[in-house]
Amino acid sequence: MLNEIKSSCDQISQNFQNLKNRAPIIEEIAHIWIEALSNGNKVIFCGNGGSAADSQHLAAELMGKYRLDRSPLPAISLTVDTSALTAIGNDYGYNKVFSRQLLGIGHSGDVLVGVSTSGNSENVVDAFITAQERGIKTVAFTGEHGGKLKEIADVCLNVPSTITNSIQEMHIACGHLICGLVESYLFSNKKGE
Repeated sequence: MLNEIKSSCDQISQNFQNLKNRAPIIEEIAHIWIEALSNGNKVIFCGNGGSAADSQHLAAELMGKYRLDRSPLPAISLTVDTSALTAIGNDYGYNKVFSRQLLGIGHSGDVLVGVSTSGNSENVVDAFITAQERGIKTVAFTGEHGGKLKEIADVCLNVPSTITNSIQEMHIACGHLICGLVESYLFSNKKGE
């Protein structure tokens, strides 16, 4: 068991070493979020399963705080309202659970962040199509191949792995990094205002 733990730690470490090659993409995403938030817009997240949990987590980091005690930043995850999810899923189909909500709350200038390890989640792809029709920037967090989202996203952070749990580890780390960059840029010299 000890060898398995050490081997796993080595693989995680190597994944994050490889992730450094995506630094320009991470920086670009931070700028997109900063621009939207600076202009009074919001960051909207969506994803399924573990990616839904990451979506909620990152929205909370922006709305609450990450490291600095500061004003809340407008962010929401489309994964949290079970009544909306089940009603839309029942009435329109599961592939519409995010795009239908986006039609209700999304506005031009907002950013939609779709988290999908495969990059092929139909409901996230559908939400990206709706977002682009409404002038909402799209940012995908995917695995190495990027799937359909890589083809249609304004920016795709396709982390360097094809293994689901490794992808998820890098997604949350990158999300945290971006939240920190955004928070620092917008508030580090403003003392929470």
